[in-house]
Amino acid sequence: MDSSRKPADLADVLGTWSRGEGPLYRRLADSLRDLVAQGTLAPNERLPSERVLAAALRVSRTTVVSAYDSLRSEGLLESRQGSGTRISGRVAPVRPDGWSRTGSVNAMYRNLFQSDEGLISAACLHTPALDGVEAAIRRVVAEDLPSLMAESTYHPRGLPALRRAIADHYCRLDLPTTPDQIVVTTGAHQAVNLVSQLYLREGSPVVVEDPGFAGCLDLMADRGAEFLPVPLDDQGIDGVGVRRAVVEHAPHLVYVMPSYHNPTGTMMSAARRRELGELSARHGVPILEDAAYTGLRSPDEPAPLAAYAPRGAEIISVDSLSKVSWAGLRVGWLRAPAEMALRLSRRKVLADLAGPLLDQAVAVRLLEDYAGLAHERSEMMRGALDHMEGLLREALPDWEWRRPDGGAALWVRMPGADSRAYAQVALCHDVELVPGPTMSASPDGRHAEYFRLPVAFDARTREELVWRLSRAWREFRRHGPVAKDPVRLVV
Repeated sequence: MDSSRKPADLADVLGTWSRGEGPLYRRLADSLRDLVAQGTLAPNERLPSERVLAAALRVSRTTVVSAYDSLRSEGLLESRQGSGTRISGRVAPVRPDGWSRTGSVNAMYRNLFQSDEGLISAACLHTPALDGVEAAIRRVVAEDLPSLMAESTYHPRGLPALRRAIADHYCRLDLPTTPDQIVVTTGAHQAVNLVSQLYLREGSPVVVEDPGFAGCLDLMADRGAEFLPVPLDDQGIDGVGVRRAVVEHAPHLVYVMPSYHNPTGTMMSAARRRELGELSARHGVPILEDAAYTGLRSPDEPAPLAAYAPRGAEIISVDSLSKVSWAGLRVGWLRAPAEMALRLSRRKVLADLAGPLLDQAVAVRLLEDYAGLAHERSEMMRGALDHMEGLLREALPDWEWRRPDGGAALWVRMPGADSRAYAQVALCHDVELVPGPTMSASPDGRHAEYFRLPVAFDARTREELVWRLSRAWREFRRHGPVAKDPVRLVV
């Protein structure tokens, strides 16, 4: 194997390497050693030069030189004239670490795999449970448990009562739907994964928004997708860009987030939804409509994209209760033409046979008052957003953002700054961020000045988070990272 690792990608997968005790060079050496042990770095893989990696990590070159020297003395690294520094070819190969796109999921979901005391992670969104969730659970136990316990089989397409409830939910959104068009999934993430498995193969062209949601981009990249990134305007994904991509590349799938876009919070206009629906019918290109990113909602939200599609359009709509009611309730679904729903349910069988019945029964109860839950969550998110914006304006007046139409985060621009470099400094102040390039399928590092900032923390955590970000920003603009004990960083 003869490959090289981009400095920014290595910085991403190193993650929270700078936190902890001991000299900084030792922390870096330990983290690199762990990446080799995990299979993230492979034998003979070339590492960035000391100077380049130091710039990416916002540390002194001496720190990287000392870390590399330490690993060379262990036989883990080797350097050759003209070929740089590599992982030693004598290191026993390890199975790959399981991440698909380099660095992206690592950065977004690292905190799900490890507890890091004192760190405020702004990498994932936060959805605490509404009171209605506990009430729904109590009703299921009191009223539905006997019939559930009488079930003696799996329901790969979902509990029939839940599929009826979801179909009725779409009918209330002006999208006529029957239960045979519904497949219940373990969250919206699994729904997107099932669609990726069915529609994509190695080399499949896929039109995506730029920026987009890294988690779903990874699912598609894992299937070998070749992305065709299209920028957004204030109405959603650029219509001209989509048409050009469809005509020139005949994509196997178009993936969009109309209500609401993650990470910008843009709501796609009704006109743009109709335009995409007509494009699907005219060119026979399927569209995956991901509507799971909710929280703050607009009172004039249009109907789902599929409601604007003419006959013959192939639209798969994905949604979930996780962002509305509780992140711990992993119940999502997809709506598709009946034939495609059947095919997707077969992929569901291969994945996990079927979802838990108790969770689905709770979802049935929650859908009885979906509008009330959505309004409660939206009002909660509106208050959190107002608070976060006020804190940012006072502490970080240089930063820019557009108030989102909906969703759960701000897409923040730091004029003239590299968000990947700033994220390294923020780690030294106990904050984990997702830099803008991580949220892009473009190979050229677009959105370098941006990062996604969730708002749904409690008020005290929001205040602490902004205070830490402002300290990191002052340090970043001055010269680079600092540590609690400056003596430990001088190597």
